[in-house]
Amino acid sequence: MLPAKLAATAAGAADPTTIAWQAGLVACFGSGLIELSGAFVAERLRKATPRAALLSTLSGVALGFISLGFLYRSFARPVVGLVTLGVLLLVYFGRLKFKGGVPGGLVAVALGTLIAWLTGIAPVGEAPAHGHGLQVPLPVLGPLIDALTGDMLWAYLAVIVPMGVFNVVGSLQNIEAAEAAGDPFPTTPSLAMNGLGTLAAALFGSCFPTTIYIGHPGWKAMGARAGYSILNGVFATLVCLTGTLAYIAWAVPIEAGMSIILWIGIVITAQAFEATPREHAPAVVIGILPGVGAWGAMMAKAGLRAGGVDGMTSDMSPALVPVFQRADVWIDGAFALEQGFIFTSMFLAAATVAVIERKLLHAAWWCFAGAALSALGFMHSYVWTPADTVLSLSPAWPFVQGYFLMGLVFLVAPLVTTRSDGPAH
Repeated sequence: MLPAKLAATAAGAADPTTIAWQAGLVACFGSGLIELSGAFVAERLRKATPRAALLSTLSGVALGFISLGFLYRSFARPVVGLVTLGVLLLVYFGRLKFKGGVPGGLVAVALGTLIAWLTGIAPVGEAPAHGHGLQVPLPVLGPLIDALTGDMLWAYLAVIVPMGVFNVVGSLQNIEAAEAAGDPFPTTPSLAMNGLGTLAAALFGSCFPTTIYIGHPGWKAMGARAGYSILNGVFATLVCLTGTLAYIAWAVPIEAGMSIILWIGIVITAQAFEATPREHAPAVVIGILPGVGAWGAMMAKAGLRAGGVDGMTSDMSPALVPVFQRADVWIDGAFALEQGFIFTSMFLAAATVAVIERKLLHAAWWCFAGAALSALGFMHSYVWTPADTVLSLSPAWPFVQGYFLMGLVFLVAPLVTTRSDGPAH
């Protein structure tokens, strides 16, 4: 959406914001179609992929994009962050209960909100000036059709296709995480409903595709059951339709509940080790690394924007690479890793599991899959824009060669190695 807005601004469009919104609608609608189509083939991929690969990929996302971000925030507001984290550690790791059956999560949020008000963190900003009332969702068929029949669909196909595929794979991993926690769900209807939800979101003006929710093991450990999901839906619906979200955001700061999200990320990461065979632990670690690396790339770009490299004051360009390298930061590798890191995590972890089990042909095929997706531009291929580096559906030839040669190493290995019966190191 930002590149669309910048391009519209540069072209002198009368309303660049609306154009950016329409680009988001097209991307969301296209992603929904891909998610819905993927529902009918995803189960085959799930059965062919080791659990360590699916769960470690999810853990990389949880550790980087969930836990670390909120860890920073917790230490920026230590009085709130550490106190509420202590409450959750008591309840969920110490397995203690508050008297009267009061949920530990509720205690943490209430205590965090109280401390936030006492310390001046809350209220957040000015009190909402607008009145609350019924806010009926309205379809936006006109703007969506205009965007779909224009040139936006083809212009942003390189973003839409990978985003849709990523959402399918991400949802698949969340289904696997739920099953590892003892709650199996059928793949096809789960993903199909997810795709329909994304299409509905686009039809009513949302630019954000849905995915099956991450963190099932954590919510279950907190005591959540089917009723929790129902209450979540009811509460979110009431908040959205009554316009009261602004009041909640004003009164309850993010700091009050951030330790819950931090804990969810911890549980997801821990599950990747607990629900997989012990000998697969190295594969889990390898699968976690790309997600953490992608989060690091995002942090680097956030730092650049804070320093003025924002597409307006100064542009992102390849000239930044040698500057980073002089500080021994190989930022070009981080930007390449960031693109399609979900696939990178899954393929490397799956190949590692195959090597651990000495199924070297399987390991080679996972590497060849990495080469194929790199050739299609789904992994590691990126282009520079004024304010970012974004996925490009052009072949990433160095990675095609790298994955292919890695696969050949596994194929040739039986000819040049002998089996060791000692412990693996």
